Amino acid sequence: MAAQSFLSESVLGWSIFSIVLLAILAFCWIYIRKFQSRQESEVVSTITAICALAIALITSALLPVDIFLVSFMKHPNGTYKEWAANNETREQIENTVLHGYYTLYSIILFCVFLWIPFVYFYYEEQDDDNMNKCSQVKNALKYTVGFAIVCVVLLLIGAFVPLEAPPSQNSTQWEKVQYLFEELGSSHGLPALAFSISSLTLIGMLAVITYTAYGMSVMPLNLIKGTRSVMYERLENTEDIDDVEHQIERLKSKCQDGRPLSSRDRHNLQELESKLQVLQRRGRHLEIAERNCCTKVGSALRPIKILLGIVFILVALLFIIALFISNLDKALHSAGISSGFIIFGTNLTNPLNELLLVLQPVFPLDYILITVITMYFVFTSMAGIRNMGIWFFWIRLYKIRPKRTRPQALLFLCMILLLIVLHTSYMIYSLAPQYVMYGSQKYLVQIPSGNTTTDTTRTCDADAPEDQCTMTRTYLFLHKFWFFSTIYYFGNWAFIGAFLIGLVVSCCRGKKSVIEGEVEADDSDIRSILGN
Repeated sequence: MAAQSFLSESVLGWSIFSIVLLAILAFCWIYIRKFQSRQESEVVSTITAICALAIALITSALLPVDIFLVSFMKHPNGTYKEWAANNETREQIENTVLHGYYTLYSIILFCVFLWIPFVYFYYEEQDDDNMNKCSQVKNALKYTVGFAIVCVVLLLIGAFVPLEAPPSQNSTQWEKVQYLFEELGSSHGLPALAFSISSLTLIGMLAVITYTAYGMSVMPLNLIKGTRSVMYERLENTEDIDDVEHQIERLKSKCQDGRPLSSRDRHNLQELESKLQVLQRRGRHLEIAERNCCTKVGSALRPIKILLGIVFILVALLFIIALFISNLDKALHSAGISSGFIIFGTNLTNPLNELLLVLQPVFPLDYILITVITMYFVFTSMAGIRNMGIWFFWIRLYKIRPKRTRPQALLFLCMILLLIVLHTSYMIYSLAPQYVMYGSQKYLVQIPSGNTTTDTTRTCDADAPEDQCTMTRTYLFLHKFWFFSTIYYFGNWAFIGAFLIGLVVSCCRGKKSVIEGEVEADDSDIRSILGN
């Protein structure tokens, strides 16, 4: 009976995970194909982008499965279920999740440090018409070696910096080296992998602060504000064309008597002619948009868009409030910087944490909510990237536009989204720490009452006996190194600040054009920058 119960609950968890896996693959394919350039489409870059994004989302999908397995080991009264009474069985179940994380995180390292850089540099070299395939591969491998060296350095730092000091301070150098190798072997490489992934998550935190925080404000407000009127834009564009044509004619009239134009006038004439070409292309696109059925349908669905915008801004505010409460809880009740601001449980009421704890016993509900949260982060991140573009400090490398994104830009996009989704695991922990650590587990406590004792149940926390509460493997990965937790803590404050700034900027900006991103004065890629 116990075996059947264990089998049915395991099958339920992994079945829903499989369904989500198929949904993720379908979403990634549609998502990449939507933004992919039809003129510069490349099979290898498309497959790379789809796989990289899918691996990141699948990793996030493991989080609810991990929480489900530790939660369903126990009855609501705090006792272990019959099939989970044996400690070896519980360890075997958690090791299954651990091996899943090992596999997926190893693939992520491979994508970030080898696969994506190689494909990116391969297509960068392809732009040189005088280079053959062999030279392309050779040069791409040469640049990829640098990324591989960084990966090896991170793995070595994580592997050979032990979390505990050697037992004897008078040990010889050989004994110390031997101890380091024993530490690596005893942990099966977990610190090395955790350090590398934490380093990538740190980069993901910067991307979340930059793109996701802005996207969480700009996406709902764009839905609420809508787009400008097509007829008004066409009228305004026609007036601009007439004005530019008049300026061009005035400049050309200066050389009607045979005198050449000055260098300044020639420069102004070139700029005006380029501007005229952009305005004429813009006019053609506006004319097509006015006749397009999608524009008319979009106008009819305006009330739904406003409703969605209101829902999204309320969800964003819920996340910010939950994040603020979580950070405030850490500031008030943790041991401070030296402990990574880690707290075992919640001391302040966190609305999102309470909601997930209520939904968790009915497994699909919390799984759906976590999936929605992850997708929400992806969509808002994409909204931020699309509005801001991909930047390297003050240099804009690429713009992300539907059906016009180059292969190299797609790889950059997926690299950023992969890092962002990696950081969502810590974001979800910050939003709902109790849920991520122990799920809905409870344990029994015997309280003396006169000559007798009464059993009462308590929610699992740091005070619980070690054999009564099972911690998720996700939490162990996130908090292997305290200094990363400290950086993430301050990153959360920066995220809240970036969201509020983005909210003010989004409110001050006007409505978008109905053909936003379709007509640009330049292609905004790195080649045009270097060319100038």
